Parts: sequence; structure tokens; C-alpha cells
Amino acid sequence: MTKNYALNTYLFFNGRCEEAIKFYGTTIGAQTLMLMRYKDAPAEAKPQQCGATIDENKVMHARLSIGGSTIMLSDGPCSGNFDGFSLSLTAASPAEAERLFADLSAGGRADMPLAKTFFSPAFGMLTDRFGVKWMVIVEGQAK
Repeated sequence: MTKNYALNTYLFFNGRCEEAIKFYGTTIGAQTLMLMRYKDAPAEAKPQQCGATIDENKVMHARLSIGGSTIMLSDGPCSGNFDGFSLSLTAASPAEAERLFADLSAGGRADMPLAKTFFSPAFGMLTDRFGVKWMVIVEGQAK
């Protein structure tokens, strides 16, 4: 039986969520759909997460739209280690891929410089300033 589930990525920024939201808005046009701070939670649910007390002005939950996808973010201290996965961003053209790659890698590092490959006219991997790993790709085989 096929179910209609939504699968979304949830990223924890350990106190830098608002900075990340602004960065992704500027670099890749992410739109903030929802933002709730810990101080907005009802008294019975006040911030106590993963054994640590949270600054009430930090982001408890945010939802961003990037193209047709949704990612969720928080300042929760549960993580901040983004090893083991990458977000893949598909660009419409090599020129757009170059811009996205340059903007996202600013303050971070290029792990595999953007280049033509046997499977794409432009593909590269980077780690942004928050430690989030990205792959930027133009779909289609290189000619």
C-alpha cells in the first residue's frame, strides 16, 4: 500500500538558526513560512530540550520553502553535527549553479569545486558556514 507521506529535512543550528535563515534567504531565496521562538511556547512547554535550558529568544521551530521543497530548522542544542548527509540543490543552468555554489560556500569551504562531470554540466560539493553539506548540480549529462 502506497502512502502519501511528506519527508522533510530538520536541521538543528545550536544557537545560529536565525543567522542561517537570513543566509539561506539571501543566497538561495529561501522563504520563511513559519518562525516560532521558545518564548512563544505555552508555560507548560517552556524550553527544556536535550537536558539543556534554551534562551527563550532563540528559534524553537522554523519552516522554510526552497523551490518546491520544505526544510525545518531550530536552535535546539540536540545536534549541530551535519555529517552523514548532504542537501542537494538543483540549478537550472551552469551559470545559476556557479552563483549558488559561490554564495553558499561563502564563509564555508568548497569540498569538490563546481565543474563539468560525466553526469552533469555542473556539479560540486561544499560545506556552508554552519557546517551543512551541500551538493549543487545541473541535471543532465555533460555534452
